[in-house]
Amino acid sequence: MAEDGPTGILPAHRIAALAEAGQIRPATPFDADQIQPASLDLRLGPVAYRVRASFLPGPSATVAERIEALKLHEIDLTSGALLEPGRSGGVYIVPLIEELALPADIAAATNPKSSTGRLDVFTRVITDRSREFDTVAAGYTGQLYLEISPRTFPIIVRAGSRLSQIRFRRGNARLDDTALKALHAETPLVDGDPQIADGLMLSIDLGGDERTVGYRAKRHTGLVDVDRRDAYDMHEFWEPIAIRGRRELILDPDQFYILVSREAVHVPPDYAAEMVPFDPLVGEFRVHYAGFFDPGFGHSESGGAGSRAVLEVRSHEIPFILEHGQSVGRLVYEHMLERPRELYGQGIGSHYQAQGLKLSKHFRVG
Repeated sequence: MAEDGPTGILPAHRIAALAEAGQIRPATPFDADQIQPASLDLRLGPVAYRVRASFLPGPSATVAERIEALKLHEIDLTSGALLEPGRSGGVYIVPLIEELALPADIAAATNPKSSTGRLDVFTRVITDRSREFDTVAAGYTGQLYLEISPRTFPIIVRAGSRLSQIRFRRGNARLDDTALKALHAETPLVDGDPQIADGLMLSIDLGGDERTVGYRAKRHTGLVDVDRRDAYDMHEFWEPIAIRGRRELILDPDQFYILVSREAVHVPPDYAAEMVPFDPLVGEFRVHYAGFFDPGFGHSESGGAGSRAVLEVRSHEIPFILEHGQSVGRLVYEHMLERPRELYGQGIGSHYQAQGLKLSKHFRVG
């Protein structure tokens, strides 16, 4: 990909310009709040396919060709449909409403939306002839597809539901550790001294007696409609976790947890951040399905005073002990191509600004 000229993450007005130029091609007009400060929400199309297994098409096939070979059932989403978790995870593929015809110097990456990850719904975007999930090559022209695997709760989705988001970038915009330390010296990225090693390290907060430090998902619950807000009593779906005595938590195998970082995170207005996979050698667990942090997240200019990173945690095949202050994730920062005209939290309905430990928007707490 050519990198002549400025590099960076495209802000909202640049995303809108891509659509106006026909380089993002939605089958129906964008929703009013679909474009975020540094990303675009992606919408489900009207049909889903239950398939036998997850797949990547590889360089010689389209996703549609692979669906035709692997599909078990076709599901109409126009009026809403139930997607169920299975023992090994039900796998559904949905063509998205948005198609792309990207310029040769613009690539993209995708991630689940925050509320999707906090429901333990595993999603990733697939493109034709691709060897990687959640990566859209510069100059890509074609359909986008979303793989959906509910892990804990049965969910209701419909055409237009927004489970994933896409971020567009020109060139390599990532800050190395030297640049990250300089940025922290200029405008603090976390409270206290940062731990920087191939990104900004985040640790787990399990401190404080008689305080809820997380939530464990219950099994065999009712369903969750992904488009309903404040609709469900959290106690029917979640078990609060309080730490007594030693500040540690044993993760049960194949159980889902919502925890929170010890650090309060700041993303300055000229930057965006992403939670990236943590070194698997440090423990048998996965952290954070949803990875995008928009410009202004937790920042004073957009009404924040530091926001905790909510961590979606799942242990693998064996129990694993997490201890207070243990490093569990890392944020990488990228500079914006231009500052967004609106920041995260500035009157745009941002649900997680100034958050601490917080469940997804679907649940009533109290």
